[in-house]
Amino acid sequence: MDYGKTLNLLQTEFPMRGNLPQAEPKMQQHWNELDIYRMVQESRKGKPKFILHDGPPYANGDIHIGHAMNKILKDIIVRFKTMQGFDAPYVPGWDTHGLPIEQAIANGGKVDRKKMSVHEFREYCKEYALQWVEKQKAQFKRLAIRGDWDNPYITLQPKYEAQQIRVFGEMVNKGYIYKGLKPVYWSPSSESALAEAEIEYKDKQSTSVYVAFQVKDGKGKLPEDASIVIWTTTPWTLPANLGISLHPDFDYSLVQVNGKKYVVAAGLLDAVSKEIGWTDVQVLSQIKGSELEHVLCQHPFYDRTSLVMVGEHVTLDAGTGAVHTAPGHGEDDFAIGQRYNLGVLCPVDDQGHFTAEAPGFEGMFYEKGGKLVTEKLTESGHLLHMSTIQHQYPHDWRTKKPVIFRATEQWFASVDKFRQEMLEEIKRINWTPNWGEVRLHNMIADRGDWCISRQRVWGVPIPIFYCRSCSEPLVNQDTIEHVAQVFEREGSNAWFQKDEKELLPQGAVCPKCGHDHFRKETDIMDVWFDSGSSHVGVLESREELQWPADLYLEGSDQYRGWYNSSLITGVAVKGQAPYKGILSHGFTLDGEGRKMSKSLGNTVDPNQVCEKLGADILRLWVSSVDYQSDVRISDNILTQITEVYRKIRNTLRFLLGNLYDYNPSTDRVAPAAMNELDRFAEARLNRLIEKVTQAYEAYEFHVVYQAVHHFCAVEMSAFYLDICKDRLYASAPEDAGRKAAQTVLYDVLTAITKLIAPILPHTSDEVWKYIPGAELASVQLSELPTPQASLFDEALETKWEQFIEVRDNVLKALEEARKAKTIGNSLGAAVHLYPDAETYALLQGFEQLDQLFIVSAAFVHEPGTGAPEGAHSFKGASVKVEVAEGDKCERCWIVTPEVGHDHEHPTLCKRCAGVIQLTKA
Repeated sequence: MDYGKTLNLLQTEFPMRGNLPQAEPKMQQHWNELDIYRMVQESRKGKPKFILHDGPPYANGDIHIGHAMNKILKDIIVRFKTMQGFDAPYVPGWDTHGLPIEQAIANGGKVDRKKMSVHEFREYCKEYALQWVEKQKAQFKRLAIRGDWDNPYITLQPKYEAQQIRVFGEMVNKGYIYKGLKPVYWSPSSESALAEAEIEYKDKQSTSVYVAFQVKDGKGKLPEDASIVIWTTTPWTLPANLGISLHPDFDYSLVQVNGKKYVVAAGLLDAVSKEIGWTDVQVLSQIKGSELEHVLCQHPFYDRTSLVMVGEHVTLDAGTGAVHTAPGHGEDDFAIGQRYNLGVLCPVDDQGHFTAEAPGFEGMFYEKGGKLVTEKLTESGHLLHMSTIQHQYPHDWRTKKPVIFRATEQWFASVDKFRQEMLEEIKRINWTPNWGEVRLHNMIADRGDWCISRQRVWGVPIPIFYCRSCSEPLVNQDTIEHVAQVFEREGSNAWFQKDEKELLPQGAVCPKCGHDHFRKETDIMDVWFDSGSSHVGVLESREELQWPADLYLEGSDQYRGWYNSSLITGVAVKGQAPYKGILSHGFTLDGEGRKMSKSLGNTVDPNQVCEKLGADILRLWVSSVDYQSDVRISDNILTQITEVYRKIRNTLRFLLGNLYDYNPSTDRVAPAAMNELDRFAEARLNRLIEKVTQAYEAYEFHVVYQAVHHFCAVEMSAFYLDICKDRLYASAPEDAGRKAAQTVLYDVLTAITKLIAPILPHTSDEVWKYIPGAELASVQLSELPTPQASLFDEALETKWEQFIEVRDNVLKALEEARKAKTIGNSLGAAVHLYPDAETYALLQGFEQLDQLFIVSAAFVHEPGTGAPEGAHSFKGASVKVEVAEGDKCERCWIVTPEVGHDHEHPTLCKRCAGVIQLTKA
């Protein structure tokens, strides 16, 4: 019987031929029928918990490759932790409120926003969001993301909204919430205030102007025919100018140029002169900034004065050292204006148009008004120089349009009151990568108070009431809990459908004047407050989870987003960060390292990758990259990943095919009864298990990828399995050596199948179905292998590693002989080795070198024997390849003089003839 042919026939029965795009959906259907998520959770009940809390993606549009990478990374970790023996539930979530959905509904053309009530419009928004939740859910499930998809958390769910209201209420109780008039990032395109997390910086061309403010009252320090020179890149804010800021410690020069006098910081005089084009500059005197405090200048085109003030925020980095100050349009401006009681002037409305408080510009969009400002300055002679500059400017991250600073009444969270506690918490968190600690520390240390109010309608309302008599805000523990309970029953749309009396507890009265008639706040909460409350709305609210989470895992942009808002709300309400660890990943770029964009046509659609190549290929790519930095993906890269996948898959297929007659309960061979090669393979397998486990624990999945690939392609396919083929194919079925090799193959197969299961769930479960003796319904229910210390043997490993170096050189010599057509298949060769003393001693420790080199004969000559002409010289030995003597055995293909010695089997060698006789018996 030809066992090689038998093996080939048996292998065709295994559906291990790839075809992932068609096979994976069937596998997923099988998991659905098993209810695999529930089975896994039940199998880990009572085990220590590991909670990875899902940062909610926004429910608007198909998922992109960044979403896919994020969810796959999370899934790899959850699957690994589960197989490591943890109870690791995964509850996916979605962020569903905010401007993009409002815009999508308004721009969709199906509804007329102006003809419907707020609550009707919100119902459209809700329906739109939930449609995308379902679409994205299907796309994530196609990536084999295992989770509680039947019970996700969604920020528009009534219970979630109620918990968010309670988080807000707790912050009110602790005195962390206040309403104030302050300059905030304002988006005219969104008509709303924005938080720092909603800002992105992009290049913008701005007008740069140097303007002379003539001194009106020099307080005896400056002549009244002098002018203080300011520089600004926002000339549209000049109608709101109320002052000029100088640094108290800087020296300021009074200079004369072409008969006119100007005041400029001495440290910037040369730069200003060059920029404006002053050539004949005469310094008349110098004076400290502190001495110019309270000097009055005349506004360049309004009949009012600008007060000279001193502040530490003034720098010599650029400009003139004299800062145009408009308290309604800048944070530093506002702060110094408060100190000098300037008041706040903000003559720009919600849409970015000038109001009547800016005479001559009313009704104009601020950018157009800025052009008219420069024209007025030119006419009046106050414009000294104008140019354009390219610089980084804040933009609305949703609309991609420029934002402005604008003073409005907003609700704020007073970060300053618990900033130090947050900074202390940051030190206690486990950071991957390490630089994340510094990044979040700096963001918290430097950030101002959090503006949490938004002038929109699709979101969670700010649950505050105002007395209709005296306008005093009403918010306390009773009102908060009453609103929370209403929301828990009916959702936040109740705020817009019910009147104030229904939303307030019975008997509520104004704490200031005693009246009982109120109006509702019309602003909603910043969407970052929504997702930032998820640790309470999800971790604390679901029985299978726990607070705090072990890990938050998102893109590096979330240091200013979800990591940030979650830390603020966590420390504010519970005095602790809601996460023990932070792991962040970079962004996805194309194959050339460019940012992906539809206009460039360089995007990679994860849905199309699944259709063409399969989700396991995409998951393998995620495991292959060092995701802590930006990563590249392209068709070419995926092609390379597919080749690696094929090598792993073919190794598994070979292992399976050679275990068709192996029963692990009866055929297992103990290590002590194995030969050295088999024990070496077992030792190397255990090294792999150890390395891969450590890499998983460190979240270094690229190390897992590299280690498994190398083990399959090099240590198994190119070495151990290649050598073992003769034993597996040609030996008698019950031969002890064959059963020993099968034992190794079985151990390798089960270990690799488990080790790759977190990364390649479809492939591993497909293999699992055919592993002899596998009783569990899925590899997902098994536990990861652990290294067996008894199988480590450093001396044995060192010996065989040295032999492999010699073997590699022999294989190179065989390849050269094949190219020269001296031989065909390596079994047609006989090799002669002429080693030095060290290599000779090494080779004396190995038996059956012909089998190890996969040749028909191998001869080792004593040290000092001269190598013949044509031998290939390598380190430690020379190798001469010759044609083997004898005839080719029809069954095992070995060339030997023994072929034909058995008259019953004239085409077989002695060994094969014996095996055939044995099987007949």
